Amino acid sequence: MVGGNSSSDKVDLLIYGPSRPILENGFSDQFVLHSAETRHDLERLTPATSDKIRGIAVTYHTVPADKRALALFPNLEIVASFGVGYDHVDSTYAREHNIIVTNTPDVLTEEVADVALGLLIATVREFVKADRYLRSGLWTSQNYPLSVGSLRDRNVGIVGMGRIGQAIARRLDGCRVPVVYHSRKPANAVSYTHYPDLIEMAKAVDTLIVIVPGGAGTAKMINAEVMKALGPRGVIINVARGSVLDEPALIAALKSGTILAAGLDVFEKEPNVPDELRALQNVVLLPHIGSASVVTRNAMDQLVVDNLKAWFAGKPPLTPVVETPVKGR
Repeated sequence: MVGGNSSSDKVDLLIYGPSRPILENGFSDQFVLHSAETRHDLERLTPATSDKIRGIAVTYHTVPADKRALALFPNLEIVASFGVGYDHVDSTYAREHNIIVTNTPDVLTEEVADVALGLLIATVREFVKADRYLRSGLWTSQNYPLSVGSLRDRNVGIVGMGRIGQAIARRLDGCRVPVVYHSRKPANAVSYTHYPDLIEMAKAVDTLIVIVPGGAGTAKMINAEVMKALGPRGVIINVARGSVLDEPALIAALKSGTILAAGLDVFEKEPNVPDELRALQNVVLLPHIGSASVVTRNAMDQLVVDNLKAWFAGKPPLTPVVETPVKGR
């Protein structure tokens, strides 16, 4: 859909992507809201409307806010993106055109960390497979076989040690599971052993939990070489972006026994998941629910609103991304 009525003494904002009640109802009469759920809707906006848009709320990571989209709005000042990842927003174009980009970190940190730990336990202890076993009636005739995997004899390497990585590590500490990590540089105030080389870390552990940003710099970083280094007891948990993991290589590794199992909350071409992956019994698949609770999604929506309100009140936005730092406000 496309909608909105503009007034010259008000701030025109565009809600780009799926509609969300907090965004639809979170602005005062100072603002005029327009909506475009898809790129097709975006390109149907009249030039007169596009010229008036000063802020955009991008409501989901599957909505492309690339150069082609952002260039439609010559007077754009700020893009407030829903989610901690913002690889769907062209931050380079934004920086070059003095457009601020914000995301919604912190408010989802603990929720995503909960899902990462839950997905790890469900994967190594075969919860989904065991559930199917019970529902099938097999338990009445024989006990479920012992799970090959366990947390008790595992060493976890976290790929990425930002806010969420550190929250995952705290949970693993509570489970008495040893933790090391890989990142481009050592994280501040973190005592875990840092591996500058991903392959070397994969050789040293048997479990990888992936929580790095998407984008060209991390595309397919969890590849066949990493899986081979992880070894036949290896488990991969991905709560980052689907682009970070080489899906065909993962399918081959799961089929051949190169690694033991995987738990995935994200996929390369969401919501489409390869049939080969869905057919495997040694993988747990979730429909990108890392932050998908009512309380956390509401907090993320509110942070999108608050970033836009702060900017147009003449204040710095609350959570600008590093590529578009705010200067002189």
